[in-house]
Amino acid sequence: MGQHRLAFNEQGTFKIVQLTDLHLQDVQHNALDQRTLELVERIIAIEQPDLIVYTGDIVSSHDAVDAAATEYAFRRALQCAQHAGIPFAVIYGNHDSEKHVTREQLQQIADQYTLYQGESGPAHIHGTGNYVLPIQQADGMEAAALLYFWDSGADAPEQIGGYAWIHSDQIHWYREQSKQYREQYGTVLPALGFMHIPLPEYREAWHSDTTVGGKGEDVCCPDINSGLFAALLDGQDVFAIFAGHDHDNDYCGQWHGIKLAFGRVAGYNTYGNLPRGARVIVLHEGERRLDSWLRLEDDTMMQQTSRLDYAVLDDGLD
Repeated sequence: MGQHRLAFNEQGTFKIVQLTDLHLQDVQHNALDQRTLELVERIIAIEQPDLIVYTGDIVSSHDAVDAAATEYAFRRALQCAQHAGIPFAVIYGNHDSEKHVTREQLQQIADQYTLYQGESGPAHIHGTGNYVLPIQQADGMEAAALLYFWDSGADAPEQIGGYAWIHSDQIHWYREQSKQYREQYGTVLPALGFMHIPLPEYREAWHSDTTVGGKGEDVCCPDINSGLFAALLDGQDVFAIFAGHDHDNDYCGQWHGIKLAFGRVAGYNTYGNLPRGARVIVLHEGERRLDSWLRLEDDTMMQQTSRLDYAVLDDGLD
């Protein structure tokens, strides 16, 4: 885990670029993968964030020819941040360790980078990459905000079907972390959360009057609701969650006071009708407030101001 200090700047802001669903397969020989990396590098150069968060499916391991190709693609993705001199965090998606490699092997690669800010997390709970990062005050060494990361797994057991869910031991871990920070600082620090597979509550958020952005496919969340959202309501610190996974969804909505948002698919070597890009998130020190926009493949900044049904708009497209 890197030792780079994450802190609000003198203007009291902290910028994050969320990169999701790159789906790299064969970077050395595939033009679409090379195009994805060029997009990522360009977005980083334009936005100059304080932190880059890769929210899963960085590689599409099932489609790669072998482990060497998968590991090389994973390294190339992380090098986009490392070579730009920007700290980064990683969580894994359902396709990252589907074939050829394990999450533990990918974690060993990530640990080699000096600007990597994450960790494998507690060995006694489900997943690889459950951790929390504090963002410090602009003029001090104390935490002013928190970033939580959960490994949302891959597939559910066959008898249940669908996607995995955040397990009870991961929820207990979050409760303990939240409690420790609250006791240490004597207050509830504002926090964001990141995961790959969206929570079931994302379905409800789509129908909220606060929702902006688009929905072009069903929300691919777990069939089992394990209760993380309820724990977040109890903890009162996390006020926004960011996920990936659904390539044709990019909406943000409020549900019981918590913002539930999708990133924007970045990979060209995968399904989806949306122009490729990334989500940008700007936190404000001392506030439970953020600004967010999409940086798109044509270098434009897209502010989402209304709700769009991409499934209707894209009717007839392959």
